Amino acid sequence: MPDLLIRGARLVPVTPEDVAPERPVDVLISAGRVTEIGAGVTRPSGIEEIDADGRWLMPGLWDHHVHLGQWSLATSRTDTGSVGSVEEMTALVADLVAARPGMPVIGWGHRPATWPREGSVADLDAVSGITPVVLIAGDGHHAWLNSAALAALDLAPREGVVAETEWYAAYALLTRLTADSGAEDYRSALRHAAAHGVVGLVDFEFVGDLDAWRGRWHDGCDLLRVRAATYADGLEAVLSAGLRTGDPLLPGDDRLTMGPLKIISDGSLNTRTAWCHDHYLHGAPAEAPAGAPNLSGPELTGLLARAHAHGLEVATHAIGDAALEQALASYRTTGARGSVEHVQLMRREQAGALAALRLRASVQPAHLIDDRDLIDVAWADRAERSYAFRWLLDAGAALHLGSDAPVAPLDPWLAIDAAVRRTGDERSPWHPEQALSRAEALAASTDGRPMVGVGAPADLVVLEEDPLTQTRPPVALTVVAGRVVHRA
Repeated sequence: MPDLLIRGARLVPVTPEDVAPERPVDVLISAGRVTEIGAGVTRPSGIEEIDADGRWLMPGLWDHHVHLGQWSLATSRTDTGSVGSVEEMTALVADLVAARPGMPVIGWGHRPATWPREGSVADLDAVSGITPVVLIAGDGHHAWLNSAALAALDLAPREGVVAETEWYAAYALLTRLTADSGAEDYRSALRHAAAHGVVGLVDFEFVGDLDAWRGRWHDGCDLLRVRAATYADGLEAVLSAGLRTGDPLLPGDDRLTMGPLKIISDGSLNTRTAWCHDHYLHGAPAEAPAGAPNLSGPELTGLLARAHAHGLEVATHAIGDAALEQALASYRTTGARGSVEHVQLMRREQAGALAALRLRASVQPAHLIDDRDLIDVAWADRAERSYAFRWLLDAGAALHLGSDAPVAPLDPWLAIDAAVRRTGDERSPWHPEQALSRAEALAASTDGRPMVGVGAPADLVVLEEDPLTQTRPPVALTVVAGRVVHRA
């Protein structure tokens, strides 16, 4: 690991307990850790010196929920995020088919829950013919395909979308229609993250396994710290290898480690499949008016117990309040450790239960920008319980921010701003009583690390402006394990 001396940096107090020096200090890094902080630190012979010139230094940022493979493919897919109706979408597809005859159309980003009507396979067939069309919704939980694409992916004919568990299994089959992300795609995504001050991420990618990460690590994708998760279908391989959460996936390198077991216990708001105690007010199917679980209570508890017995943390996706209740019960029964992902709808007492179980609340604040209008329709009677960050923090829960990229951009400053302002446009804040302060949101973005101190991992970011007062301070330098991975 390279050694490094950063001169003249202002330390950012991350937690209420932190007391920053009044004047800029020098920070010496050796063997991947901070070894000395003070004024006039002697520069050891042969190491690089960087003059921060009064810029702000803090622990690097983490994105605790990323689907990195899907994010790395974003630039090769048509952005459908601005499409507002079936008619707009079919017109777009018709244009793409005409412009690129014979080339499959792969899109990402549309949110049909607020459209006047739902699209059908027949709608797409009418404008696409034999050209495969796959339109993945912005939440990643379902896709709208035409008949040619259904056949190419060995999916049964239908009238509507492919959703939830059936769709997750189909992600891996998209390589039949278009190239999968390669090492260069991943490197580009990691460089993008580093430029935003990100030093680490938790990867919940649907496609691939741990060996794929080992391979791309050797292909130059060793820029950031990565905790690679597994899903239930890969659990046995992980257990057979004797891997526990936190174990290095490559000997001697603690930057690429085993992450948690990821379980998707319910659906999403956009598809009206998030499992709630109360019925949706709009758009839910008659057979599941309150959404539905993807696993029964015993199935969920069994997975948590098996993972916990072998040293794996568990990250349980739970968007609806009924799904959260089931998840909390399973964690309580098994003693499993880890996180609840999303926590988009909750009752106040559930915040206390989550904190009492010492579980992390892994939330994605940028989603409230996209969801606020839909919530005011589908969950209008419980909107004040949505994205309840203040309840979680006041209850003592450990709050970790993320993006869920590509559902939202891989951009920690966007997540921080959404948690603080609770709006993404000129409208007033949405339920501002649940807002975080900027300091609280920043602290929820550093993987639990306080102000930079001696002995801390040298995963650092140098900023042009004070992150406690500025919305988007430009990133001057990002350092991971003492190695500079981005410099402006």
